[in-house]
Amino acid sequence: MRLLLWSQYFWPENFPINELAEELVRAGISVTVLTGKPNYPEGRFFHGYRGSGIIRENVAGTTVVRIPILPRGAGTAARLALNYISFVIAGYLFAPIALRRQKFDAIFVYAPSPLIQALPALFLSFLKRAPITLWVQDLWPEALRATGHVKSPILLRLVTSAVQYIYRKSDSILIQSEAFRSPIERLVGDPDKIHYFPNLSKTTSSNNSCSAAANDLAATIKETFSIVLAGNIGRAQSIETVVEAACHLRDADNVKIFIVGSGSRLDWLEAEIRRLSLKNVVLAGRFPASDMPPILGAASALLVTLGDDPTVSLTVPSKIQSYLACGRPIIGCLNGEGARILAEADAGLVCPSGNSLELAKAISKLEAMYDEEREQFGINGKQYFMERFELTRRLRELIDHLAQPKRSDKK
Repeated sequence: MRLLLWSQYFWPENFPINELAEELVRAGISVTVLTGKPNYPEGRFFHGYRGSGIIRENVAGTTVVRIPILPRGAGTAARLALNYISFVIAGYLFAPIALRRQKFDAIFVYAPSPLIQALPALFLSFLKRAPITLWVQDLWPEALRATGHVKSPILLRLVTSAVQYIYRKSDSILIQSEAFRSPIERLVGDPDKIHYFPNLSKTTSSNNSCSAAANDLAATIKETFSIVLAGNIGRAQSIETVVEAACHLRDADNVKIFIVGSGSRLDWLEAEIRRLSLKNVVLAGRFPASDMPPILGAASALLVTLGDDPTVSLTVPSKIQSYLACGRPIIGCLNGEGARILAEADAGLVCPSGNSLELAKAISKLEAMYDEEREQFGINGKQYFMERFELTRRLRELIDHLAQPKRSDKK
């Protein structure tokens, strides 16, 4: 199969699609990735990249074609809008040129925000006469309302119209959370083309490719009862709840919260730690995906947080699958689907989104448990992961789905 994987984000940006693309290649699929220039989450281009021009690379057996894009900058509403729109415009202008004379059997759109990135992919689907599958990671326009980036009713109605067009013109829609089904059904017009396919991950293991800095951090993490929060530091993660919980835990000398990542709220977080003189919060910085296994594996517990918003609660953060794969206890400060999965897996403790006092209590409760009780949470989570989210076990399901003829003449 000749597959075009369409995604605004790709390696060296850290997204689940990277690992999936690599496994598709290992399964014998010819994968071409159409993406932008990497700048997430810092908002500036990674070393060696610039915004203009088309670049071709080979990454883990995939052919990567990078089209021009404006960086997201500090993550303000205006800069994000420019970032999103620039990829859409570049997709229309440059993708047909960059991919000329190439044929594809299927187009697979990895669709976190912005969902509008699928618009030029639909155009390319028409040009190439290739069926298109949309893998929805965030609900639009609900996600725009939840973040507060877009408040204009007129603009939200325009986005809704664009999203409805994307859903109806896609041949198949995969949803990463079952909670997405009902909102999408209201727009799609054909519920039979909606299928559940969660974010997946591989089992984790430490290896010799980890950097010395990662191993040093892992050693430091092991010195205390350590809570590790990994990934993006943005508005959706309700990072203020973590700061407030750290304040509640000031007197717990053996507890430290390690934040491994970066994002639009990093500067705010650094300022808050200084203002509050928090000694129990450590900003460890951003590490590549290859460095994460020893860091996560060294944690006494792993932390996932989301804001208290009905729309956000429908999403399952992709880090949940990665956390479960590590076999470590998990503390979830979130509502909705993510909380349901953690509770169903019996992988740790769950408290409501935005409740810093309950988060602090959960951390203290976990610390007070016997080692055997905590380890059982990790065992439970790993077993749940293997049954539902292990990438290599469910890869064939995705390949078979993409191989099914779906394209209709209505396009």
